[in-house]
Formats: sequence, C-alpha cells, structure tokens
Amino acid sequence: MDNLKLYVSTVCPFCKKVERFIKKNNIEGIEITNIDFNADARNLLVEKGGKKQVPALDLGDRIMYESDDIIEFIGNRE
Repeated sequence: MDNLKLYVSTVCPFCKKVERFIKKNNIEGIEITNIDFNADARNLLVEKGGKKQVPALDLGDRIMYESDDIIEFIGNRE
C-alpha cells in the first residue's frame, strides 16, 4: 500500500467492517486514525473532504467514503 490513511470512529459498524477486512487480509501500509480521540485528524478530514463521515480513506487528492468502495479499492491494490 502507498501509506494511505483511514479515518474511523469507535462506534461505526462500517468502520469495523473495513478494519476487519484489513486485518483478515494482512494489509499493511494503511494508517488507521480514530477521529473520536484525535481532534486534529477530525478537523483535517472535514477540511479535506468537507464532512466528518467515516470510514474515510484519504487518497491524497480525494477522500473515499463508502465502506464497500474502500474495501474494493484496497483489495484491488494488493
């Protein structure tokens, strides 16, 4: 992976779905940041993507939001 950043929240079932996929498939190179505990990351997510929705995968030039889209994207990059 290209050192991507995944923003998640503690009680988000869609975030857990993506995190389980990453763990199950031993995918490395994705920094997971919980916005519940990191106000700077939460503010950066809103600044970059325009909203606080999670899961959110920071691709550098854009933010990808839907869990199924994120799973498909990272699954195809291995």
